Amino acid sequence: MMETQDGAELCFPELLNTSCRKPTPPGSEAVLLHILLSSISVLTVALNLLVIISVSHFRQLHFPSNLLLLSLAVADFLVGLFVMTFEILRNSECWFLGPLICSFSAFITITATCVSIGDMVLISVDRYVAVCHPLHYSTRVTVRRVQICIFLCWLCSVFYIILFLGAGLIQTSSHDSCRGHCEVTITFIAVTTDIVISFFLPISVVVVLYVRVFVVAVSQARAMRSHVTALTHKPSVNVRSMKSELKAARALGVVVVVFIMCLCPLYGVILSGNNFMNTPSGFILTFMYSINSCLNPVIYALFYPWFRKTIKFIVTLQILKPGSSGAKIL
Repeated sequence: MMETQDGAELCFPELLNTSCRKPTPPGSEAVLLHILLSSISVLTVALNLLVIISVSHFRQLHFPSNLLLLSLAVADFLVGLFVMTFEILRNSECWFLGPLICSFSAFITITATCVSIGDMVLISVDRYVAVCHPLHYSTRVTVRRVQICIFLCWLCSVFYIILFLGAGLIQTSSHDSCRGHCEVTITFIAVTTDIVISFFLPISVVVVLYVRVFVVAVSQARAMRSHVTALTHKPSVNVRSMKSELKAARALGVVVVVFIMCLCPLYGVILSGNNFMNTPSGFILTFMYSINSCLNPVIYALFYPWFRKTIKFIVTLQILKPGSSGAKIL
């Protein structure tokens, strides 16, 4: 009788010697938290899908900086669809998806994170060239070059995680004897390498480039005001173009700042040396970073009129009409 009762507390009662025990059922606060996070996950998927459809469908939006936003939206879409979902499932009662999906959850989580960081660096470089070297922008930043950079970003991110998994620097519960649980274990070497490669170096590049962009933007804004005041009340084409570039730099600057704010708490705890990945605190911190994927489309909606316009096209199903891809969006 006691054996049956103990077996009822296991994730897999038929595997008495290898099954994990079921965690204590979550309280009402934990249930509400899971509902909230599930809602954020659905919202993240929906909003980033709107960005993906917008940039992919409308030909007028096929320019370099938007291709970078498209790549970032795909990474954010994967975060909402897989990373958030896996985090919720990993912190629920039992893991019934098996060791293969557990390994896949680690793979997709780190890949999406690396791609997001890589896209942030590329976005910073794009804005640096557009604002600091505007006369050379059209020749240095072409659609073809941006596509190659995006492809290399995804390729390097996939190679990065495959190297870590293959070397055993990142392990999942598939290496353990306990069935019914999904844990991610990261070695000290992996943590140190990841902090340097995917945090300090890219964030340093982003900060340096945006400080330079900010300094140049301030000086150009003053120059434009003087130019308009001295010559005419109607800005020239060059002035309007520069205003557009500065506005884009400001919008993408907000994206970068929000990204760093969401990333810093996660890496701050990693730097402290605590093994938090499989704890409730790790769950909250991972989701704090993941929420950034939901905020990006909201920032686009606030700063980009073209995104608000494309949302109307999509929601009202006008994109299904013939020739809608050539609609005037800008």
